[in-house]
Amino acid sequence: MFGRSNLLAPNGVTVDLLRALFRKRFVQARPFVALGVLLAGWILMPMFARALLRVSFYEFQAPIVLAPSFVRDLQAFWGTRFHSKDELFEAGRDIYRLTSAYELRIQEYEALRHQIERLERLLGLPPQSDFRYEVARVAHRDISSWWQQIVIRKGRNYDIYPGAPVVFTGGVVGRVRDVHAYTSVIDLVSSPRIRLAGQFELDSRPVSYLGVANPPIRPPIGRVEFVSSDVEAIPNEPLKLVTSGLGGVFPAGLKIGTVEVLSANPDGLFKTGRVKLDPRLNTITEVAVLISLDAPSHEK
Repeated sequence: MFGRSNLLAPNGVTVDLLRALFRKRFVQARPFVALGVLLAGWILMPMFARALLRVSFYEFQAPIVLAPSFVRDLQAFWGTRFHSKDELFEAGRDIYRLTSAYELRIQEYEALRHQIERLERLLGLPPQSDFRYEVARVAHRDISSWWQQIVIRKGRNYDIYPGAPVVFTGGVVGRVRDVHAYTSVIDLVSSPRIRLAGQFELDSRPVSYLGVANPPIRPPIGRVEFVSSDVEAIPNEPLKLVTSGLGGVFPAGLKIGTVEVLSANPDGLFKTGRVKLDPRLNTITEVAVLISLDAPSHEK
C-alpha cells in the first residue's frame, strides 16, 4: 500500500534520503580512503621494493633538477659574448693574477707536504690518509628552517660515496648524505643532521659541533658544546673553530666557523656557544668532495 520510499527511519527521514546522504559522504571521503589505502600499501610493501621505487622516482626526476643548472651555465657562457674587448681583457688579467697566486700556493703546499713526509719517516708516524678532490657544480639548493641541503651534478659516476666530506675555500661545506647515478645530496654544516668533532685553533682539547634550525634569510649558524670552562671568547677576538680529525671523516684543521660568545651551562662544567658559519654557504655554486684513497671499494 505504501512504496519503499515512504518507509520512515527512526528520526522521520526516509531510507532513500539516508542512502543519498551515505553516498554523498562516501564520495567526499573517497580521496581520504584512497590515501589510506596507498599509505597502508606503502607500509606493508617489502623494504627492497620501497627502496627500488624511491631510487627509481629520484632518477626519473633528476634531469628536471639538473636542467636549470645547465641553463644557467649556458646563459653565463653566452652572456660573455656581449662584453666588450676591454672588459674581457681586464677579466683575463685578473684571472692571470689569481693563477699566479695559486701556483705559488701549490709550491708552498708541495714543500709542506714533503716536510711532513720527512718528519713522519723520522718519527716513525703512520702516514695520514690521502684524499683526492672532486670538484662539482651545485645544481639545486633547498635551504629552509628545517631542510638545509644542496644537490651537486656528480654521483656514482665519479666514485662519490655516502659520508664523504665536502669543502670549499671557506672551510667545511657539509657531508654527502645520498648518492645517485649522476647527482648527490649534501647536508650543509648548518643542518641539524650534522654533528662534528672539533677544536679551537691552538687548543687541542676536543669540542662538539652540531647544526641547528636556521631561518632561510639570516646568515647560517651552528652550536658548539662541551667547551672547557676556562675557555673565553669575546666579540673583538673570536675563537676559530676547526675540525679535530677525530672520527676519520674530516681531515684536521678545516675551518668550521667562529665563536664570539660562550655561556656557562647550568652544571658549571662546560660552556656552550653560537658558531658563526661562512655566509657563502647559502649561495655557494661550486664545492669539492674529498674522496678518500683508502676507502674500501664497496663504499665507492
